[in-house]
Amino acid sequence: MDKQIETYKDIKNWKESEIRNHISDTVSLNSFHDEVMKAVFSLALKKMNKEPPCRFSWFITGSGGRREQGLISDQDHGIIYEIENSECAGYFSSLGEKLADGLNISGYPYCDGNVMASNPLWTKSIAKWEEQLAYWLKEESWATIRSLQIFYDGRSLIGEEEYIRHLKCYIHQSIQHNPNLLKRLLENVRHIKNSIGPLGQILTEETGTYKGSINLKYTAFIPYVNGVRLLALKEGIEDTSTNGRMEALIMKSPYNEDLHKYIESFKQLLTYRLLLMNDVESYDDAHHLFIKNLNKEKKNEIKKILKNGKRLHQYVANLIEQGVKSWL
Repeated sequence: MDKQIETYKDIKNWKESEIRNHISDTVSLNSFHDEVMKAVFSLALKKMNKEPPCRFSWFITGSGGRREQGLISDQDHGIIYEIENSECAGYFSSLGEKLADGLNISGYPYCDGNVMASNPLWTKSIAKWEEQLAYWLKEESWATIRSLQIFYDGRSLIGEEEYIRHLKCYIHQSIQHNPNLLKRLLENVRHIKNSIGPLGQILTEETGTYKGSINLKYTAFIPYVNGVRLLALKEGIEDTSTNGRMEALIMKSPYNEDLHKYIESFKQLLTYRLLLMNDVESYDDAHHLFIKNLNKEKKNEIKKILKNGKRLHQYVANLIEQGVKSWL
């Protein structure tokens, strides 16, 4: 960052002027997103006109937490603070609101699911976070399981990294004591969008703006992300990126024999997503790949990625179900 940043619009202008210099590589792109969001945090903290009353962690989750953001990304984040009292609650609630507004102005739209530090559900003391996780682990609704999975993709961007590590350790211990939790998590992500037809054809959108395209987020990314997250939960793996989780898993049996082909397919998927970025103008654009624009070789590669995503999803389901039976 060469010039002085004084407003969120300054951050947005800097982001827009520099981000395309990073779209050739997923690691570089996500490191740049981290830089931008840290700049937003610095400005939000400055606007508080007061130092934080206790130690804390500002964490990001979703694709940001997994280091899988594209050119255009929304915001997903929360706060964990050390001390449970009214002063800290008021301070971090206000900071959370400033962060959500600042990120929105800086080019990260508000999260449709309200996973933001401006939402009291996502800004709590460590003690209250432990209570929240205990509730999510006990409650069997779709919404609570989804929230648990979102939290598990979180990584600390500012502050105490140990806080989120401590809370994830609590999740791991709960799963070890109650393996049926994995089965509940599996049920929550069992359905995936069908992407390959009975004759082996790629199933594209049939109407609308994206007719003839596939939504990479729902047909490709989600089977890999959800499946690998479940295995990470099962094995107590701390890494938040899908790639990193798979690399950690292949150090263990039986994954060292089974996961290699899925790692390669996911890396190819990230590459395809990068190819989309030259023409995207909106969040939805960033997820759609028009099949007619691909030659035969590329179409076959996409088919393989989609098929492997479905195979991985089924592999994880079988492993979880067999594992739960053996533990009971």
